[in-house]
Amino acid sequence: MAVLKEKYDVVIIGSGMGGLASALILAKEGYKVCVLERAAQIGGTLQTFKRDKAKFDTGVHYVGGLEENQPLHAYFKYLDILDNVKLKKMDEDGFDIISFDGDSTKYPHAQGYDNFKQQLLKHFPNEEQGLDKYLNEIKALCSKFSLYDVQKASAPQDELPLLYKGAKEFIESCTNDHKLQLVLAGSNLLYAGIGDRTPFYMHALIINSFILSSYKFQNGGSEISRSLNYSLKNLDGHIERNAEVKSINTLDKKIESVTLADGRMVRADLFISNIHPTETLKLLDVSILRKSYVSRIMNLENTISVFTIYLVLKPKALKYFNHNHYHFHKEDVWNLTDYAMKDWGKDLAIFTLPSKDDPEYSGIVTIMAYMKMEEVAPWQSSFNSVVKSNDRGEGYEEFKASKAEVLLNYAEKIIPGLRHKTQSYYTSTPLTQRDYLNSVDGSIYGVLRDFNAPLKSQVSTRTKFKNLFLTGQNVVMHGILGTTIGAVATCSNILDRNYLVDKIKKAAK
Repeated sequence: MAVLKEKYDVVIIGSGMGGLASALILAKEGYKVCVLERAAQIGGTLQTFKRDKAKFDTGVHYVGGLEENQPLHAYFKYLDILDNVKLKKMDEDGFDIISFDGDSTKYPHAQGYDNFKQQLLKHFPNEEQGLDKYLNEIKALCSKFSLYDVQKASAPQDELPLLYKGAKEFIESCTNDHKLQLVLAGSNLLYAGIGDRTPFYMHALIINSFILSSYKFQNGGSEISRSLNYSLKNLDGHIERNAEVKSINTLDKKIESVTLADGRMVRADLFISNIHPTETLKLLDVSILRKSYVSRIMNLENTISVFTIYLVLKPKALKYFNHNHYHFHKEDVWNLTDYAMKDWGKDLAIFTLPSKDDPEYSGIVTIMAYMKMEEVAPWQSSFNSVVKSNDRGEGYEEFKASKAEVLLNYAEKIIPGLRHKTQSYYTSTPLTQRDYLNSVDGSIYGVLRDFNAPLKSQVSTRTKFKNLFLTGQNVVMHGILGTTIGAVATCSNILDRNYLVDKIKKAAK
């Protein structure tokens, strides 16, 4: 068993996708790398957990752009992930289904650009021009983000103007059909979309990857972290679990070392933080930094959290459906994060995986709905994780049970009889997000992006310390693809970016 050394070339704080990918990129270039993870399990939102013999994802429900000449394919090939994961392609004619109360139609998001259009034309026959504009502008935008397309660095002026355009505004410019506008934005739970704030680029980069191709990880997102872990070990990289960093130690605007909760000190030449930027600053002596910088980072606004039910189904109880389902109780998909309490649970997302014993049937179902942190305020001072177990009390259990009942009631409108098809169920709240996934405010996607003031919510990979860099979902973008690209952007501060892009492209051939 590898022992934690006193000195490395690079120390990375946090083992989410961004931290692990950064570690492997640098290890491939000969750097001696150590990843410090405060929890017992690595991977951040890649983590899975088991209940009643069933395995559930905490954050990765599906992934896009994994086929040849698509964005994530090149990165996964370079990181040696593709051969180590078991993929299931989703329904090509509808990987996502969008539905609304009072409307029996199930509107599909299909794979392939032409197929995406053709499937929606069945429901909106007069909207070919609008759909062409929508799809063409998404493709045009994606081509301008160089790392998304695995290209060498582009001029900053090519990407900067794209940050100032709103997703809702863009969709409405493509079509006057209100229902089609809602359908095109119907999977915005993927980025916690807010009508007057969410940038178009976030919608475009995410939806494009799924239109190109959509897959589920049959054995869960932890397959990714397991693959990265093995590859890193083969390159003499080290991951230290149960290693919470309590301070980042500086000298003359340079990081010298980190101190762990148990008193151990680890030194390095370079440091990368994969934890939230505000949490990173809390570990530092910020007195030498400009107050305006510290204030901006410490006041970053985060996206909303979620409440989730994880259902273990009875054998042969529910036929497997090879798509995700997003349902809305009224014709408004852009203001769900600011829900009224009376409407909570009416807008939801449903994900499922086939049974391992009988793939024609569903084995598990996951149901999600936004939830504000303030709803769990009575228990906010408690902390519970695998390492530090803490019973939040009977009131908390009653709260979870009552919320689960509400969400199940609405889910049964989509899957009739779901309750009777369920063998057991488990729940998570914003506190679960906060404690198990180290997510500030229980946030589902980290820092909230706002096209009205994009630079205010942008987090650079560079910090005011010359050997400290940032990575993870708060840099560039969240999601598997976003954090992988972010890792490349972070490592481009250490390696030559064009050199790194060339290596990634060669690996994909």
